[in-house]
Amino acid sequence: MARDEDGLRSLEESLWRAETRYDAAHVAATFHPDFFEFGQSGATWTRDTMALDGGPVEVELPLPELRVHEVADGVVLTHYVSRKLDGSGAANRTSLWLRTGDGWRLRFHQGTPRPEG
Repeated sequence: MARDEDGLRSLEESLWRAETRYDAAHVAATFHPDFFEFGQSGATWTRDTMALDGGPVEVELPLPELRVHEVADGVVLTHYVSRKLDGSGAANRTSLWLRTGDGWRLRFHQGTPRPEG
């Protein structure tokens, strides 16, 4: 599982890097076709709508407090904290990843505002 943990950390961090976050090929390879997210703002996102939102998001990397939990064979839950570099907020993040024949695919993600202080 250690190798998978390193790969999943890399995948999670790629979702925050500008060069991969809005790259259509990366999104298609990483996000499951049925992906959806409940965002920190309360909005619901899909794979298609995520690819359209090209605004910059800069968070602390490596991702703080990232943990990986195997839920079932080929199903992993990750959670971590995203802290915006401009100091405008932080969120608890949770992702559900499925292992497919093509590698790990992001099936679900949720961001919940986190009080910092």
